[in-house]
Amino acid sequence: MPAIIKDGAIIEDGWVRLTAEQIEQDGLPADGDLIVPLSVWKSQREAIAARSGRTTVCLAPGDEPAEIADDLAGLPLVAVYFPAFRDGRGYSYARELRTRYHYEGEIRAVGDVLRDQLFYMQRVGFNAFQIRADRDIHDALQGLKVFSVTYQGDVKDPRPIYRRR
Repeated sequence: MPAIIKDGAIIEDGWVRLTAEQIEQDGLPADGDLIVPLSVWKSQREAIAARSGRTTVCLAPGDEPAEIADDLAGLPLVAVYFPAFRDGRGYSYARELRTRYHYEGEIRAVGDVLRDQLFYMQRVGFNAFQIRADRDIHDALQGLKVFSVTYQGDVKDPRPIYRRR
């Protein structure tokens, strides 16, 4: 079972993320916890409801968090896919999920996720990270502790430093 970073700790992960192509070729597995693309989430509602395992959604660049707003209460996690480390749209998605939709579940960064991004991802609302397979997860964990003080507010505490005293 692969490991992820969640809430500042390395844990074993039982979720399997599938692509639309994998689902088109092999269909949806009958059981197990799955993360599926938004297109599958929207087009295969009945098949998803018939499964015995849990199913949740992965937002890719170009998807809109508003498209799952009505489903958020029933989702244990929302994954946000980063096709490249330099694609910053996922940061906005996490912040929007936390601030506009008040989503309190797990928001997981998946794809090209590197140590240098974790601190900033955490500030906008991510609390789980699936580190790129060719990187050391233990080293990446240290990325959450890069800075001890921040001047700007974030999703957990929107007050700037001068208001926190």
